[in-house]
Amino acid sequence: MIRAYKFLLRPTARQTAALGEMLRDHCSLYNGALQERRDAYRHTSKTNVRYGDQSAQLKEIRALDPERQGRWSFSSQQATLRRLDKAFQAFFRRVKTGQSPGYPRFKGAGHFDTVTFPKDGDGCRWDPTPHDPVTRVRIQGVGHVRVHQHRPVRGRVKTISVKREGTRWYIVLSCDNVPAEELPPTGAIVGIDMGVAHFLTTSDGEHVANPRFLTAMADELAEAQRSLATFPKRTRQRTKRHRAAARKVAKLYGKIRRQRADFHHKTARALVRDLDVIAHERLNTAGLAKSPAPKPDPDQPGGFLPNGAAAKAGLNRSILDAGWAQFLGILANKAESAGRLVVPVDARNTSRTCPECEHVAKENRVTQAKFECTACGFAANADHVGATNVLSRAGLALCTAA
Repeated sequence: MIRAYKFLLRPTARQTAALGEMLRDHCSLYNGALQERRDAYRHTSKTNVRYGDQSAQLKEIRALDPERQGRWSFSSQQATLRRLDKAFQAFFRRVKTGQSPGYPRFKGAGHFDTVTFPKDGDGCRWDPTPHDPVTRVRIQGVGHVRVHQHRPVRGRVKTISVKREGTRWYIVLSCDNVPAEELPPTGAIVGIDMGVAHFLTTSDGEHVANPRFLTAMADELAEAQRSLATFPKRTRQRTKRHRAAARKVAKLYGKIRRQRADFHHKTARALVRDLDVIAHERLNTAGLAKSPAPKPDPDQPGGFLPNGAAAKAGLNRSILDAGWAQFLGILANKAESAGRLVVPVDARNTSRTCPECEHVAKENRVTQAKFECTACGFAANADHVGATNVLSRAGLALCTAA
């Protein structure tokens, strides 16, 4: 299996400055390559510059700028150019399929936060001093940086990425040949229903509370955002107070993100440890969190009718705060590693179908939490009904596959 390990770096002040310069120079290389592609295509010859053409220029670029571009790993610079090439490939693919193209943009210094080393030992070496009790990573142009390794690394390290998140630096190891850690079978099977009132409900009737991390920090976050809003949005150079206000907002969002990820990992681990088969709804989170389309007013040109956008905005915020997509991805990865089975099923009408008589009607869902069948009178918690229907659909899916 392929797994990723993410560890916190603890660089010195000098190493922190060098890491920032590394990101700055890779960002400059990315933007320069993008400008070259734009200028070549705008020329009357309509020339298409490809990755191979730009990669062949790297040797000359490094020789002309030894103090900046010449300091860093040749392979990492190739990876940056390959990143731009992938952005253009995705752009042309969207053009062909009729989607919104989204032409690749120039990266600002604060939005280019990752440098990738395609091979361990080529510009970046993981744990170059195994005899030392302190784990370190050697980065070309930076030195030996201390790593807070909180768990062992299994498998073979393939690629290494250095990432900046706010004021913190992380290293991400992509490893292959990672052995599976299968857990003993329990014989238990369950269906789960994702929700907003409860984070999830199992077919056994158990509820997992929704922690609502964004709501819990809403007041503090609003105060920080009001402080940031007093500064101009677009300026050539931010003042010291402007930068501090921006860091405060980024710090709060980073804390919420880490709390949510920690909760997802612990919840998924508990399910995988106790259950052999886990069925869940196949959710389109992007579609569920989409804003309603505007309703033009036929009687008033240029006017619009109420479309419930304000109420839907609150629901969308709760859906995104719960992070269903991230949780289901973590659950699938942990289940694969533990030898468990995760079965996604069709989510349509799971909370509107009566588990007793299989009557489907919108009116069955009386409220967000109450289900009452209009045909047979069966009443239960709506999330529990949804989880029960998910489990029954998973049984049908497994029987069909068998």
